[in-house]
Order: sequence, then structure tokens, then C-alpha cells
Amino acid sequence: MTSRELVKMTLEFRNTTDRVPTDLWLLPWANMNYPNELQKITDDFNFDIVQLPDSYKKYAIQPISEGDSYARGTAVDEWGVVWKNVQPGLVGEVKHAIVPGDDVDWEDTSRVHFPEELLTIDVDTINEFCASTDKFVLSSDLVRPFERMQFIRGTEDFLVDLALENEGMLNMLAKVHDFNCRLFEVWGKTNVDGLFMMDDWGSQLSLLINPKVWRTLFKPMYRDYANIAKKYGKKLFFHSDGNTLSIIPDLIELGFDAVNLQIFCIGVEKLAEFKGKITFWGEMDRQHLLVNGSPEDIDNAVKLIYKTLWADGGIIGQCEFGAGANPDLVYQLYKSWNSIK
Repeated sequence: MTSRELVKMTLEFRNTTDRVPTDLWLLPWANMNYPNELQKITDDFNFDIVQLPDSYKKYAIQPISEGDSYARGTAVDEWGVVWKNVQPGLVGEVKHAIVPGDDVDWEDTSRVHFPEELLTIDVDTINEFCASTDKFVLSSDLVRPFERMQFIRGTEDFLVDLALENEGMLNMLAKVHDFNCRLFEVWGKTNVDGLFMMDDWGSQLSLLINPKVWRTLFKPMYRDYANIAKKYGKKLFFHSDGNTLSIIPDLIELGFDAVNLQIFCIGVEKLAEFKGKITFWGEMDRQHLLVNGSPEDIDNAVKLIYKTLWADGGIIGQCEFGAGANPDLVYQLYKSWNSIK
């Protein structure tokens, strides 16, 4: 059985094999700090999901991005937003909004570059990669409306705009959403297995905005993304940091297939009611267990996830190997998933 087949069976709750599919997220920090340990992890374990590699992302018109967002210094993304990084191996931060808060009515949006270039991606090259692997392939140009608006406006001012239902903000949000839909359409026409989107919605305790506001403004957008995925027969994968418990029922209702959430921040036991309804694509606790845990802690955590959420599917064993993670515990994580029964 191929990885592609295993992941699809898991997403559809018909995985009666002895294996839970796995996935590893790597930040450059891991390779910079633990190259030998990382090599052992990738040598000893098979991972079932891959995002389209950058080497297969070719465009008829080259995006305007410049620099490396994981290197010290500054980089410019495809939208014209400048990122500053002080710690190599991790992504930087946006320090200066391109539509600053003193432009209350969003009168000057000339510095916002809608990256139409991303719509010119070479479909044949993408399909070539998909045909070359038996792994489950995810799209890699991200749709992220909530975060994108923060990058453009700045988080604090954007949240104020949301509270005030600022007309200029709403107009820009509509334009961002229109672009996102067109981007999803392009990727939907390729042979990738799944479309991937993200928005970091949660604080440590709750959603960053009132769930009623989320359902009014963002849920309709997410419905559009889900409908595009269904239109092209793609699975829909989603990532969010923080405590997102309040919107999981909505994601299930919309037809999302897999969610990468901080399930230990939320509380694994609180997710039991969603067993068999959506696949939890990780993640292992990277705030505490992967940093300060023991091998036994990791093994017990894997068993807890499996006991609580497995229903002939519904779990993809995943973690992020990033800053602070102990490589021995990352290794133990996949050892535990490979031995789960």
C-alpha cells in the first residue's frame, strides 16, 4: 500500500491496517542545529505526506519576493510585505504595516501587491512531481486570509478594524479572498492530492476574535475554499496555532478533512466528541513535551491521542521539529507511532 492510499483511507475513516500515517514538519532550525539527529530520523522512518518542493514551483511570471525569510536580515514576500528576522532558522516577523493604522480609511493601498504571478505556476511541473512519488502531495502556495490581513495592516490595527467593521478593511478583505479563491482554483486543476490553507486563530486560551465575528466574516470564506476543494476532488487540510476548540464544529460542518491544531493546548480529551468526524493531523505538544518531556511522556501522549481519536482513521501522527525541540524526543514520537496498536 502506498502512502497516498494510506492517507486517503485515514481521511475517509476506512484505515483497517496496522499503521497510522505520519508526517514531519521541519524548520531550517532543526537542520542547522541537529543535522546528524535529523538524518537519523529521516533514515529510520517513512513519512507519508509531502508539500510540493520549491524546486517544482515554476512560474511563467516570477513572483516579486526577495531574500530568505529564514535567514537573518530582511526579506520581501510575494505581497510586498517586508519581514525582519533576528534568529536564523526561524521565520521572521512583520514590523511595519504597508497600510498603517493612521490611514484609518485604507485610502492608500498602493503598496499592497496582489501576487497574480502565483497564478502562473507551471501545472505540468507540479504534475510531474505528483507522478514521481507515492506520497500524499499537498499544495504549497498558502491561502491565509486572517493572517494576510494582519501582515498588511498590523495585528493590533487589524483587530480594531474588525471590531469597528471598518469599510476599507472589509473591501480589502474581499479582494484578498477573491485572490485566494483564484489561487485555490489554479491548484485544484493540478494533480496534488490535497489543498492546504492556514490561519493562526488561537491564543493559549481561546480564539483571538469573538467566534460570532469569525462565523460572520470568515466562515463564508472558508466555505468557498472548501467548495473549491470538493469541486476538484481534493482533500482540504488546515493549520492553526492556539486554542481553536470553538470553531472545530464549524470546520467539520464545512467539510474540512484534516486539521493541524495544538491539541494539547486545547486538551486532547476535549476532542473526543469529534472522533470519527475529522482527522487530527497532529500535533504533538511542542510547548512542553517535545522540549522537556521524557520518552515515556511521548509514548503515553501518543497512546492518549490514539485512544481518544482513532476510528479506523482520524489521526495523522505529526510534529513540528522546530526551536527548542529535543531531537531524541522527536525520534521517540515516530517510534511510538510506528508501534501503536
